[in-house]
Amino acid sequence: MAAPRPIMIVEDDVGLSRLMSDILSDDGLTVKVFNDPYRAVAEFGNEPFSLVITDVKMPGMDGIEVLEQVKRIDPHVPVIIVTAHATVDVSIQALRKGADDLITKPFEAEEFLYRLRKTLRNTDLLKENLKLKKELFGKFRFENIIGVSGGIKQVLDKVEKVAQRDLPVLIIGESGTGKELVAQAIHYNSPRREEPFIAINCGALPQSLLESELFGYKKGAFTGATEDRAGLIELANGGTLLLDEVVNLTLDVQKALLRFLQEKEFRRLGDGKTVKVDVRVISATNTDPRKAISSGSFREDLYYRLNGITIQIPPLRERTVDIPLIVAHFISSHNKKFSTDFAAFTPEAMDSMMRYHWPGNVRQLKNVTEAALALSGERHIGNETVMQLTGESENRGDFTAEGEFQQALSRFERDYFISLLRKCRWNVEDAARQAGMNVVTLYRKIKKYQLKKDAT
Repeated sequence: MAAPRPIMIVEDDVGLSRLMSDILSDDGLTVKVFNDPYRAVAEFGNEPFSLVITDVKMPGMDGIEVLEQVKRIDPHVPVIIVTAHATVDVSIQALRKGADDLITKPFEAEEFLYRLRKTLRNTDLLKENLKLKKELFGKFRFENIIGVSGGIKQVLDKVEKVAQRDLPVLIIGESGTGKELVAQAIHYNSPRREEPFIAINCGALPQSLLESELFGYKKGAFTGATEDRAGLIELANGGTLLLDEVVNLTLDVQKALLRFLQEKEFRRLGDGKTVKVDVRVISATNTDPRKAISSGSFREDLYYRLNGITIQIPPLRERTVDIPLIVAHFISSHNKKFSTDFAAFTPEAMDSMMRYHWPGNVRQLKNVTEAALALSGERHIGNETVMQLTGESENRGDFTAEGEFQQALSRFERDYFISLLRKCRWNVEDAARQAGMNVVTLYRKIKKYQLKKDAT
């Protein structure tokens, strides 16, 4: 695979520079040779190069200085040092200055090519990683929590403030309001952004598994524990752990979690050793935890440990002014994802959407929007499609017919996931990534709709 930009060779030995150039050119790579290091550095500032190969011993400017100069211009360009005297001092100095590899003369052509291509591959992986991180951070910018209502502005204001402060956060909001999105926004705009974000839905797993999922276990700790396994707290070390639906934790797990929050250490099940970790804990719930405290199902001392800052997300019915903006965002995302050209909902359809009470909040709005786009053959989606999906009738002001909506939504979801899984050749991780959802969530959908590979 040819490098997208030329490779620079800086070598005062004309014969050796020609040899390196021939090796690379014969392999299909574009090369520019400089016998004068000063000219090389000057040219590097005028033209982008994919890689720099420089000798160490050269008159006037040595290879370490060349390394420093090109790294000053482009910190990400890979540099390979070539030397006949690979002493420890030279190696340490080169690596400290940012060299990616050091090759000792004389060298075999195959070894030279292998080392160069390995360096280029590593650089490509690094660039791709940086690109993905930029996309990830962009996905969870504050402005991607969409809305202009007073309620959502208060949420954004709190998110911006708490992101930089390493405090526990409790997010309260009805199902579908976007609690996990808020938690992700806090994490990816915090000093922990480079570290893992791990989420666990405490209400989705059997209570008997929660403790082992959180804290991990030692081989032989229980029947079926055939190997050591790290828990989610350990996997989130350095980053953020989201405990969604935290009030569903059993009292035993609450006790263990409280001890961890106090001591910053824990024991895996069946293990006598303690494990120290540095984790920021964000918790979320769709019910008032104080009611669970009153009923005796949730520990008050744990509540105060988790509740450093509270963020209350308003339901969609209390911020209907945000609906047109959110729907426009969903349409734009759908158009990009499926190469479609939908424009908007008609004024009548949007009026119906703003009058509807949205018991499933933003999640339900997203599902209805995507279902409407899937069903509609027009660029402007009409009111009839919206009413079909919400269960609303034209002459009715109440919106109680949730059964019709759920049926339509289920049909849409099943068809959508069948199509997606077929497209991804039943690679569930790839399908989850394309759908923008957690792998566990997709497995639940597969189980819910009894999807099978031979049926698609």
